[in-house]
Amino acid sequence: MTIQDDVKTGRDDLRAVSGLFGDALSQAAKLFQNELDLAKAELTEKTRTMAGAICFLAGGAILVIPALVMALLALSAALISAGWSQPLSYLTSAVVAAALAGLLIAIGMNRLDPKKLIPGETMRQLEKDKNTVKGMAR
Repeated sequence: MTIQDDVKTGRDDLRAVSGLFGDALSQAAKLFQNELDLAKAELTEKTRTMAGAICFLAGGAILVIPALVMALLALSAALISAGWSQPLSYLTSAVVAAALAGLLIAIGMNRLDPKKLIPGETMRQLEKDKNTVKGMAR
């Protein structure tokens, strides 16, 4: 082997290393783009879930008002005819209405829990990708 062969081999090795480094950067960029696409898809799904929860809250609030008014009036009338005083029967109806309202609000708030809206799969995948890129850089 001559010095010229060694120089040529060194240049070829340098090109191979730079090509590998370029490929690694290209793969990292592609991986990052894929993660962005995953995040978009996951956030879209979470947004749909949140919109559905809001629709349930709104629909429940709209439909429950007339039904509750009639049911509470019927409860009050039944209590009055059973011998209760008017103020006590109306107070009892109000307590029942407050309990039902609390239940509906609790269900709606549970569905809007911020922890459920975090794109967890994307976060886990980004952590894996970060470790992969660190491994590639070594």
